[in-house]
Amino acid sequence: MPYLANTAEDQQAMLMAIGAGSLDELFAQVPAELRLQRSLNLPPALTELELTQHLGELSARTASTADKVCFLGAGSYDHFIPAVVDAIASRGEFYTSYTPYQPEASQGNLQAFFEYQTLITQLTGMDVSNASLYDGASAAAEAMLMTLTATKRYGRLIVARSVHPEYRQVLDTYLEHLGIELVTVGTPGGTLAPADLAAALNNETAGVLVQQPNFFGCLEEMAELAEVTHRAGALFVVAVDPISLGLLRRPGDYGADIVVAEGQSLGSPMSFGGPYLGIMACREEFVRRMPGRITGQTVDRHGRRCWVLTLQTREQHIRREKATSNICTNQGLFALRACIYLATLGPQGLREVAELSLRKAHYAADRLAAVDGLSLEFDRPYFKEFVVRAPRGLVEPLLERAYRDDGLLAGVPLGRWYPELADCFLVTVTEKRTRGEIDRLAESLSHIAALVR
Repeated sequence: MPYLANTAEDQQAMLMAIGAGSLDELFAQVPAELRLQRSLNLPPALTELELTQHLGELSARTASTADKVCFLGAGSYDHFIPAVVDAIASRGEFYTSYTPYQPEASQGNLQAFFEYQTLITQLTGMDVSNASLYDGASAAAEAMLMTLTATKRYGRLIVARSVHPEYRQVLDTYLEHLGIELVTVGTPGGTLAPADLAAALNNETAGVLVQQPNFFGCLEEMAELAEVTHRAGALFVVAVDPISLGLLRRPGDYGADIVVAEGQSLGSPMSFGGPYLGIMACREEFVRRMPGRITGQTVDRHGRRCWVLTLQTREQHIRREKATSNICTNQGLFALRACIYLATLGPQGLREVAELSLRKAHYAADRLAAVDGLSLEFDRPYFKEFVVRAPRGLVEPLLERAYRDDGLLAGVPLGRWYPELADCFLVTVTEKRTRGEIDRLAESLSHIAALVR
């Protein structure tokens, strides 16, 4: 809101209405050691004019970053968003009512959720989708919890080291106090070897999580991994890049039991990290173990088609012991954006986006591999991301100077998650990148590498 209308007189009136004499008295029930005992060290108050000018200066810094040519990825992607997505999603009917907590959702919202679910099942090849979750990481963790109750195995979960490291961190947090062993299987060649997965499986393993394409952009041997997983009686959970499904096999076609994804690339901006969209779909036999909410289609008493919230599996709506999750809402506005995006592009449009990303990424990889001192780290098929190795100690200088001197967000350094890849960075190329921008990236890194070596 543009301003806060809560005056001192308003505060006093509210305190009188609830029978408190002061704010200190209102919070007296909070133990003293938990109350803030220090000053906030805030600067002196500004006038509205001064504050507006200050915020404008801060905003200009952010805008300068947004204007850079983006080769970043690692879960957040700079894909083109058709104008129709903003035009429809910003309509008041959707924009102000996108996240109802209670069953009394409007027919318009319910229909949008149902259409979103339908598109997700078609995209993934699964039987049923929920109406979205918070983000890709929490969706992956929730899916792995589903495997526990579905298999009645509570001893072990397995995740490939090529899965997004932040997904793995979220999963580790979910499991911290559950007494369940989380085994991470190494991927030294950039992908998970089926033999290594088979060696890690036992009769206490409930689920296996693999990403396709994985965090390094490489393509995993999904059919073989699914077969190995099922042979051990475990469930196969796949995290996908939705855009890649314009070209790659659908997870349902190679044996996935549960599919999750980060849906940001389907019509939502990068937004400096969120909020985003969690996608989840599964086989029908697991539908009652799925967290979140599911919209269904039916008819009313007059025989007219209508929509209802069919399943809401949290403790607000059912007995606590039968709740599958504490998730009470969904990212409805972002699910709507994904629905509009997919419906606008259609199968052919999505395929074109995927093909352009694939071809441009391979062109960029060839150009960078030709730069003296740079090389591709993994000799594996890849989609739109790939790992580049630089001379020792040069990753940070290369990326910093490419940003400062040439306006290029050239890649994501990998050392923070993978110590053995401290001299590597991840490059992402979407359909938005032009040949000129890719050539400029290669020329910039070549020039900077010659200067800093």
